Amino acid sequence: MASSNFERHGSGGRGRGRSEDSISEDHEFSSKTRPANDSHHVSRHRTWLGSKSVAMVRERLRQSTHEEVPSDSDTPSPSVFTDICSVPPGLDGPSAYALFNDPNTLTCPVDPLSFAAYTPIPRDASNVGSPMSEDGLQKRSTSSVKSLDAARSLPRQPTYMDYDVVDQPLDFQRIGIVDALNSDEVVAADLEEASAILIQALVMRMDYMEQSCQPFCSTTANVIDNTAQPRTSRSGRSSSTASSRSMSPPPPPPLPVPPRFGSVAIPVENHGTELGCPVMRDGVMYLVDEESGQEMSNLNQPEWKTFLEDFNILLRLSVHGPVKSFAYRRLSYLGLRYEMHSLLNEGREIAASKRCPHRDFYNVRKVDTHVHAASWMNHKHLLRFMKKRAREDKDTVVCEREGAEMTLGEVFTSLDLTPHHLSVDMLDVHADRNTFHRFDKFNMKYNPVGSGWLRDIFIKTDNYIKGKFFAQLLHEVIEDLEESKYQMAEPRLSIYGRSCEEWNKLSEWAVKFDLASANVRWLIQIPRLYNVYRAKGQVKNFQEMLDNIFRPLFEATLEPQKHPNLFRFLTEVAGFDSVDDESKAEMTQLSLDTPSPADWSSDTNPPYAYYLYYMYANITALNNLRKKLGYNTFTLRPHCGEAGPVHHLAAAFLLSANISHGLLLRKVPALQYLYYLAQIGVAMSPLSNNSLFLDYHRSPLPEFRARGLLVSLSTDDPLMFHFTKEPLIE
Repeated sequence: MASSNFERHGSGGRGRGRSEDSISEDHEFSSKTRPANDSHHVSRHRTWLGSKSVAMVRERLRQSTHEEVPSDSDTPSPSVFTDICSVPPGLDGPSAYALFNDPNTLTCPVDPLSFAAYTPIPRDASNVGSPMSEDGLQKRSTSSVKSLDAARSLPRQPTYMDYDVVDQPLDFQRIGIVDALNSDEVVAADLEEASAILIQALVMRMDYMEQSCQPFCSTTANVIDNTAQPRTSRSGRSSSTASSRSMSPPPPPPLPVPPRFGSVAIPVENHGTELGCPVMRDGVMYLVDEESGQEMSNLNQPEWKTFLEDFNILLRLSVHGPVKSFAYRRLSYLGLRYEMHSLLNEGREIAASKRCPHRDFYNVRKVDTHVHAASWMNHKHLLRFMKKRAREDKDTVVCEREGAEMTLGEVFTSLDLTPHHLSVDMLDVHADRNTFHRFDKFNMKYNPVGSGWLRDIFIKTDNYIKGKFFAQLLHEVIEDLEESKYQMAEPRLSIYGRSCEEWNKLSEWAVKFDLASANVRWLIQIPRLYNVYRAKGQVKNFQEMLDNIFRPLFEATLEPQKHPNLFRFLTEVAGFDSVDDESKAEMTQLSLDTPSPADWSSDTNPPYAYYLYYMYANITALNNLRKKLGYNTFTLRPHCGEAGPVHHLAAAFLLSANISHGLLLRKVPALQYLYYLAQIGVAMSPLSNNSLFLDYHRSPLPEFRARGLLVSLSTDDPLMFHFTKEPLIE
């Protein structure tokens, strides 16, 4: 699965027979472009048609034209029999293919319109529609051969075959554009305007990712560096050039031995005195001198004013006429191009898959990039676990009600339940049609038998028994993953922001029950429930909620000796998620007059973009601090685009490394095309959407994949939507 955080877990074997946008992953290419006139290099790759195919082509040409055909020593060029897509100098084949799935967008490395312009390959238009011979080859006229000879004499752009192929040669048939750019001045002006705006949006995202130490697609970055003007990023660093940026990241190390939280070494250094004391100002954490209050360390925090300007640019872009038209046409072309590739190369892909040893659908490594820990198990697994605990731990005190302790047996008795009579239907945790567009009813499915008591006892980390049953249940799920060997997951655990002690309790629970595994990376989800906490008097303002979430992280980073459990737990945390019902009505207009977090003391919930910005701002400061100290950093990967307004996707484009769901991209072609160009990971869950917001047959997942978006398949909530021990395969 794509967009995972398992860089140090190995990538597993890759099948050869896959879609066109992933073919390049199966080959290693040299990162240096060879000269186009390198005769030795060119002759080495004369097999791009295959020796038999070349001989057959020459024979057909001789029969149809009675003219001499160039010999093997001549420089090959693209012909009407096989199309080769051009790649600009300085870019390797897999990088170009991974970004655009459309090499024509990359053949103008100097022109700032690289995302739209291309260099057409010389072709003879008169050959279109020529009659076919018995073996399927088009017959050529004398004029066709002369045109072909003239094309061979022209300077040749380097192609993806001009790179060293370590593995088997690419023998897939290719599809490309043969017409030149539209000469209409109006169309050209629109194209130029749309291209400039798209490049501006990509540059903005690259700045935000560099500033927050989050990943950005290296191929897109190299194209931007080759086309855009020299710039200085908001992180204060000059933009890296294409020559200095690594085109292909180094291969990840092999799977480590199963990690244990207890084996994580705690640094003895105390950086609090050296770097400063964490203090939150206007919703963002700073490191200041405890006595003078002066800022001691620059953590590259963003500015609210700058974000508003960039956010408004993206909102205007999403409704800009030329950009919408251009993006829609390009996306349609990408989808049709993939369909044509499938028709032409289906047999080749099947054959290539069969030649790949020890790799098939079941033993290729798969990562569930979006799953919630509270619903990680299926309903049969939960039922079996509850019955077992009711038999073996019926005398264990599990809760306290009205000042009296209650055992697990007494809880079942009070609910008029017996382990023997429990069934999957009685649990009632599986989503049905009653949850469609009813997020409130969906949340009630987390309560087994409709009882909040059982939810608190079995799937909570902070309860009377210190999350013992929940940890045991998760251990069983993790053991299933480790037994399958080829499955990994990134489950979400909740931090609410009601108290600073939440982090200490969560980390103590994780370390005590040793929930570390080579197959698991944890994410922290933060529910957007400020209005609920404010109404209950648990927080005074929005800044207090932010302070409760992020201050413990800064303290554990600066002084690990004082927070050893939290420091150990953070080594296995990959990032942060923002969760809640996106369809809720919200204040959509953000401006400089919007109250700061310290002044946001009303019972109204802040809008989505407000939540996301202040999460991003604090993650940026935290990442820069941890990077300076040599610790792991985090990514922002919110739920986005599941429902609600489309401007959520604009905020996520600027601030987030990846997103979950992304259904609304189908309604905004401009943003969909930007997500494609930037290769932003989208973890999609069609079965989850089928029960909540979108029927299964209307899921845009196949369309997104065909167009080249970086999508992965995820489960979301196996407890509600799946039936087997392997929900990702299901």
